[in-house]
Parts: sequence; structure tokens; C-alpha cells
Amino acid sequence: MPIWDDILTPADQEVIRRGGYGKPRGLGDRPALVIVDPQYNYAGADKPILEQMADWPSGVGESAWRAIERIQPLINAFREKKRPIIYTRQVQKSIAFDGFAAKATRSSSEYLEGAKGTRIVEEIAPQEGDVVIEKSYASAFYGTPLMSVLIKLKVDTLLVTGGTTGGCVRATCVDAISRNFDVAVVEDCVYDRISASHKVALLDLWMKYCDVISRDEAIDYVARL
Repeated sequence: MPIWDDILTPADQEVIRRGGYGKPRGLGDRPALVIVDPQYNYAGADKPILEQMADWPSGVGESAWRAIERIQPLINAFREKKRPIIYTRQVQKSIAFDGFAAKATRSSSEYLEGAKGTRIVEEIAPQEGDVVIEKSYASAFYGTPLMSVLIKLKVDTLLVTGGTTGGCVRATCVDAISRNFDVAVVEDCVYDRISASHKVALLDLWMKYCDVISRDEAIDYVARL
């Protein structure tokens, strides 16, 4: 049963059925793994979300860490096939350009370059040969060299993981589809602070934009390359 099934009314389900939404797009044979903002600021501490918010106000907590654990075998599968692994890192060079601060009460200094929270979590830290894209806005494509990197690597498909589902993951997926990449969100490897946001974002991406697959399906796909 899809993770979003419990939020759909009977009318919603009928709209999806009659409209033919959710048809698989399919994936190509030159994928890259994209791990969106797997940083301490957004993972937070491995505790229930409310218990860690005093230290990590933007942290997702334990559900982020379970997703990060599931990302590790997917990283290994990409390394075995020598396929690109691309990390994004949300970081501000100046408080004046913190595009998210206007919508949240927080200390912007925690999001400036050099703060611990801007670092990628050690458990899935990049290795030599991986690509790290720094960004200041939701989409990994906006104001970054990501498109140029993907062209250089001859990538045709993105498997997207990380967080948050309703924010930077969704924005990156929509922009990738708009640039004619095949895209799949790895459902059990993404995370969000709000359960409804997580489910609705996955539903919306599945209905209209890209494929939504499990981590095991993603590993099987990579193994068949």
C-alpha cells in the first residue's frame, strides 16, 4: 500500500484512477544518485523529533537517521557500478542571503559556512570522486553548476534521496523533470519534519512528475545496469 494511501478520500482515489495518474515514466541506463542536504542541521539528532528540536530546530530526528541508514547500501551499489554520487549541501555564505530565514524563527548563524550543522553527516560522508554541490535555495539546480556536471557525466537518470521530501527533494525532482531527466524518488530514503508534507509530496511527485520506488527496487535497478 502506498505511504500516502491513508490520506486519500474515496473521491481522491477515483480521480487518480479515472485520470490515469501515476503511470511509470521509466528510468534510463546512465543514472546518478543524488543525496539532498544530508547535513546535521536537517538530520538533527537520532531521537524523536520533538526531543531534539531544542538543539536542532530544523532537524527531522530519528526518521531522518533511519533513512540515512537505508541510503548507505544504495551508495555502495552505485560505487560498485562506478556510477556518479552527487551530494547537495545547503549553506549560506552570508546571513543577508538566507532565503529560508524569513519563514522560520531561527539563528541564521547556524546555517553559515563553517557551522557544524552545515556538514554532511559522517555516516554517509562523500568520498574522493563524489560531487558536492553547494546551494542556497530549495532546488539543487537553482544557481548551481549541477546541470553542467550532469551533462559532463552523461547522466540521463537521477535517483533522489535525502531531505526534506516536501522541500528541497520535491523542488529538485520537479526541476530535473523540467530538464528532461528521468527521475525516481527513493521513498524510504527521503524524510521530512511533517508526516503530511512527506506523504503529500510523494503523492504529488508520483502522480505528475516522476517514479517513486523503494530502496530495494533502486538497488535492483542499479545491479541490472
